[in-house]
Amino acid sequence: MPKVTKVLLLLKNMVYESTSPQETLRFAIYYSKKGLEVIVVLWGPMGVLLGKKNKHGSPDYDKKMQTCIDLGVKFKCCELAASMIGLEEEELITGVEIVHSHEVAEMFLKFREEGQLIINL
Repeated sequence: MPKVTKVLLLLKNMVYESTSPQETLRFAIYYSKKGLEVIVVLWGPMGVLLGKKNKHGSPDYDKKMQTCIDLGVKFKCCELAASMIGLEEEELITGVEIVHSHEVAEMFLKFREEGQLIINL
């Protein structure tokens, strides 16, 4: 089995109604600090809300996202899900990239073929 050098974290759950977003960001920070390349895919109409800037509430997700971005974590926001809820690219935290569904599908294949880690939270 190849050594894990990359982690793909998938978030589809509601931002303030589950612990999944917190765990996703914690995992991203943990793996990044271990020197792994980390990509977080925000998908589904509720998952993409994590990428929206100027969220209110606790925990302060915008600050945690910025910590991840500063560590080199890449955030990909599914264009289909964003469009379903009317989320525009300019509403996203700087550093969150819009990607099409087929690009997410290709990431799944690439990570699997390379024997890398994929976690769905």
